[in-house]
Amino acid sequence: MAKKKRVVLTDPRAIRALAHPARQRIIDELYNGRVLTATDCAELAGLTPSATSYHLRALEKWGIVERSDASADGRERPWRAPATSLEIASEPSTSGRLASQAIMRTAVDRLLEQFSELPPTDEWEGLSMMRRSRLWLTQEEAEQFSQELTAVVEKYRKGRTAASHPAGTRDVSTLLAVVPLGKPPAAG
Repeated sequence: MAKKKRVVLTDPRAIRALAHPARQRIIDELYNGRVLTATDCAELAGLTPSATSYHLRALEKWGIVERSDASADGRERPWRAPATSLEIASEPSTSGRLASQAIMRTAVDRLLEQFSELPPTDEWEGLSMMRRSRLWLTQEEAEQFSQELTAVVEKYRKGRTAASHPAGTRDVSTLLAVVPLGKPPAAG
C-alpha cells in the first residue's frame, strides 16, 4: 500500500497525544521508515510492551500510526507510519497552543540529548550545529521562508528511510522552527 505524503494534525487532542516523550521516540523511528513491533517500540522507549501497546493504540486512534502486515510467525503485528511526514497545524485555541508547546518542548529536549550523545571524537561532530537567528520579515516573506525551509528538508530527504538508504549515509536529526515575536504590525 502506498503511503500518503503526510499526516496533518489540527485537533488539539490529537496533538496532545504526541506530547509524551515515549510516543515521540516511537514516532521518530516509525516516520523514519521503520516497521516495529510493540516489543521493539518498548525497547526504544524504555517501557514495558503492554504500556507501549497502550501508547500505540492511542496514536492509532488519531491516525498517527497504523498496523502493518502481520509478522511471519503471526504472533505480533508490527506498526508503521501511514505517511512519510507528520505535520502539526494546530488551531490558535488555548488547548491547541498548549499541546503544540508540549510537543515542541519534548522535541527540543530530545535534540539536546542527541547533541550530548554525540562523542567529541566522532568524525561527523564538526557538522553538528544549531543556529538561532532573528529576521525582520513581512507575513508573506515569513510564509515563503517557511516553505523554502520545508523544501530544503524535502530535497535532502530523497525518499530515504531507516530501511532504505545508500551506503555511506547516516541518520541526521533536524529541527526547524519559525516563531513570530511581538505583536503583529498594524494594518495599513
